[in-house]
Amino acid sequence: MCDAQSVTSEPASPAEPGAAPDMAALAKVVARQRAEMDRLRDQAAMSAVLERAKGALMALTGCTPDAADEELQQRAKAGNRTLLEECWITLGGLVPPLHHAAPQSEPAVPEPVISGSENAPGPGVPVTRGTPDAKATDGTGDAFAALGRLGEALVRVGTAQDLARCLLDHLAPEVGVDAVMIFQRMPTGELELVGHAGIEDTLAAQWRQVPPLTGIAALDALRAREPRWLENPDSDRERYLLIGDPPERWRSRAWLPVPTGDTAEVCIGLLRRRDGPFTPPVRQLLRAVTRLCAGRLRAFGAPEEYAADGAAQAVFDVLPGAAMLLAPLTAPTGEVEDYRIDAATGDAVDIIGRTGRELVGHRILECFPGIAGEELWHGCLRTLTTGEPFEGPPFAHQQVDAGTAELSTYAVRAARLGGGLLLAWIRQDSSDRQEQRLADVQRLGNLGWATWNLVTHEVDWSSQVFDILDRDPARGPVHLTDLPGLALPEDVPVLARSVRELMRGRRQFDVPFRIRAADGVRHLRAVAEAVPALDGTPVEVHGFVQDLTAQRSAELALVESEQEILTQHGVLRAERTLAARLQHALLPLPTRPVQLAGLRVEVAYLPAQSGIHVGGDWFSAIELPDGDALFVVGDVAGHGIDAVATMAQLRFTAKGMVITGSSLTGALARLNTLLLHSRDSHATATMVLARYNPRERRLVWAQAGHPPPLLLRDGEVRYLGRPGGMLIGASSSPVYHEAECRMEPGDRLMLYTDGLVERPAEGIDLGLARLAEAVLAHHTDEAGSLSPLLAALLEDERRDDVCVVDIRVPAEPE
Repeated sequence: MCDAQSVTSEPASPAEPGAAPDMAALAKVVARQRAEMDRLRDQAAMSAVLERAKGALMALTGCTPDAADEELQQRAKAGNRTLLEECWITLGGLVPPLHHAAPQSEPAVPEPVISGSENAPGPGVPVTRGTPDAKATDGTGDAFAALGRLGEALVRVGTAQDLARCLLDHLAPEVGVDAVMIFQRMPTGELELVGHAGIEDTLAAQWRQVPPLTGIAALDALRAREPRWLENPDSDRERYLLIGDPPERWRSRAWLPVPTGDTAEVCIGLLRRRDGPFTPPVRQLLRAVTRLCAGRLRAFGAPEEYAADGAAQAVFDVLPGAAMLLAPLTAPTGEVEDYRIDAATGDAVDIIGRTGRELVGHRILECFPGIAGEELWHGCLRTLTTGEPFEGPPFAHQQVDAGTAELSTYAVRAARLGGGLLLAWIRQDSSDRQEQRLADVQRLGNLGWATWNLVTHEVDWSSQVFDILDRDPARGPVHLTDLPGLALPEDVPVLARSVRELMRGRRQFDVPFRIRAADGVRHLRAVAEAVPALDGTPVEVHGFVQDLTAQRSAELALVESEQEILTQHGVLRAERTLAARLQHALLPLPTRPVQLAGLRVEVAYLPAQSGIHVGGDWFSAIELPDGDALFVVGDVAGHGIDAVATMAQLRFTAKGMVITGSSLTGALARLNTLLLHSRDSHATATMVLARYNPRERRLVWAQAGHPPPLLLRDGEVRYLGRPGGMLIGASSSPVYHEAECRMEPGDRLMLYTDGLVERPAEGIDLGLARLAEAVLAHHTDEAGSLSPLLAALLEDERRDDVCVVDIRVPAEPE
C-alpha cells in the first residue's frame, strides 16, 4: 500500500449573479484532478510491483526487506534502468520452464510472498499450532520456510521425475532423506515407478513395475490412505518386501499416499540411510509436503479444468480484506477430505505467494498444508455440519505497508454459505484487542469488573461477575448498598461497613467475603475505589470481584494437614519416649568393660539420629552356669513399641533356651517358631549367637540372616565364614548350622548389627570393608577404645540403630 495522500483542487471563485461559469477554470481544475489521480495510481502500481520484487528476492535469497530494496536499487543503477523496469525484470525471471502446456488453473508465473519478515506468512496464511515458527531441535528446520521454498520450486517442476529430484534436493537437508521414489497405481492395480532420485537406474528398472501383491508398503499405504512409517528393518522385513540391495541400505523409510483425486493413486517413498524414527514434527512436515505436491501431480495428468464461477469471483474482486469461498470435497466414505477454492479476494495469499484469482480451483490443503488436523480445520467441519459460525483465536502477523513493517492481529472466521464455507481473515483494531486483553485478564485471574454510578444509579457488571456471584444475568446487577446482602450472614457486617465508609469518602476497600452458590460455599474478594467530585463527594465506584475459592481451599487443606502432622508428631514423640524408657529398662548398658569367662567385653548401643522411632536392636552377654559365656546380638525389623516388645521377647527367650540346655541351632529354630506364632506374625529378625568355652578357647556360633563377626588377629582382619541360616520369622521350616572358631591370645572379635555397616545407596560390601579398615586404624589394647572407633566410623547422621559387642581375648591369662 502506498502512503495515503489527499486529492486537492482549487475552489472556483463564486461567479457574479447572472454571469456564465468560467469554463476554462473548471477545465483546469478537472485536468489537475485527473493528473493527481494518475500520479497516485502510478505510485500505487509502482509500490505494488516493488513490494512483489522485494518479496521474490527475499524468498529466493533469504534476505531482509531492507536488503532486498537496496539490491534492486543497485541493480537498476548498474543496468542504467528505472527501478520499475528492474522490478519487472526480476519478476520475469521467475517464469518456470514450460515442459508442457500447463492447465489454466496453474499460474504460469507464481506470485512471490510479500512479507515483512523473513519466511513469514501473509495475511491469508493462518498461524496454527501445527506450523512451527522456530528452528526445531530434531532437524526438521523451520517447517513453514521449508514448505515455502519447496512451493517456489514446485512451480518449475514439469514431470514426476523432476518432482522426485526436487523433493530430494529440499528434503535431504531438512529431514535427511537420501532417496525418493514415486509410484503410481495403474487401472490394473499394479504400481508403476514414475519418478525416482537418489537410486541407481538398475534398481529403478527392477522396481519399474510392481504387481498388486501383499507385502508391498507403497500399496499398503495407498489402500489404507495412511502413511506407512518403516523405522526398524528387522521387524519391517517380516511384514513388507523391502526395496534395496541389500535392503539394510536404507534403515528407515516413509511411504505417503498423495490425495490427487477422490482416491489416492500416487505414493511417495522417502528413504533414509540413518537409523531412528520419524519424529512427530518430521511426520507433520512430510504430510504437508505430500499435500503440497498434489497440485503438481494433477497437472501432470492434465485433469479437467475447473470452471470458475465468474459471478462469485467478481464479487470477491471488490471485497476488502482476505477471504475465500470454499467448496467441500468428500471422500467415498462421505467425509470431507479437502476444500476447493471457488473464489478469493485480492488480499488472500497462500504459502507460495499466489493471490486472488490465482488461488481459484486449487485445494485448500495445497495452499495451506499446515492447517490439516488443526483447530481451524475442525472448526470448519463443525461450521459446515452445524451451521454455527467459527472464530479461531487471534494471532499476530507482520506485513509490509508502504515499505513499513507493521505487526497486526488477525482472527480467522468461518461461516456456512449455501453448501460451502466463507473463510475470512479479520484484522482486529485496537479496541478489539483491548477488549480481548480485558477478557483474557478476567478469565486468567478469575475475576470480573463492576461499576456503580452513585448519581444516576446505573450499575454495569461484566459477565464474569455474574458467574462469580452465581447470579442469573436476567436478574441484572445489584446496587452497591445491596452487595453485602449476597454474602453469608457472618460476613455481612464487615462488607456492609466497608461499603458505607467508601460512600462516605474513603477512597478504597479490599474485603474478603463468602457466598453460598449452587456448587457450595465460594470464597470471594471485593476490591473497589470511589471516584470523587470536585467537592470530594463520591460520584462513582468501580472495582472488581475475584473468586479465591481454589486458593482458599488449598490454604485450608494445608492448615489441616499441618495440624494433623503436628498431632501425629506429638503421638510419635510420646511413643518414642515410652519405647526408649522400655528399651533402657529391658536393655541396661554397662558403664565399663566386664569380665566374662576370662574375656574382656565392651558393649555399645547408639540409637538412630534421624526419625523419632526407637529401633529393635539388642544384645546379651552373660556367663552360663557351666562357666561358658553366651553372646547374642540381634535386630528386629521395624521401629517403635512393637519392635521393642519383639526384641524383649526374643532376648529373654534366647537366653533362657541356651541356659536350659538348648543348642544354638535349636534355639534359633524354636525362636523362629515363636515369632511365627506371636501376636505380630509378620515380624522378622536377624540374630547371631556365640558360645565360648574358656577351657578350650573354642567359640561355637550360629546365625540367622545376620552380618558375620569380625576377627582381628596378629594385625590382620577377616570376617568369619557364615554358616547357613535364614532370618527368623521368614519360613516355617528353616535350617540352621553351626560354625567353630578357636580363639588365640590377643584376638579381638566384634559382633554388631547392620546399622554399623549399611548406608543408603551403597552395597554392604563397602560397609564391611570400611569397618575392617577402621578397626585396623584405631586398634588399641586399652579399655574404652570402642567409643573412639565408633565415633570415627560413624561420622555422618545415623539412619539406624547400632549395637556392638567387642570381645577381647587377653594376651596373658588374667
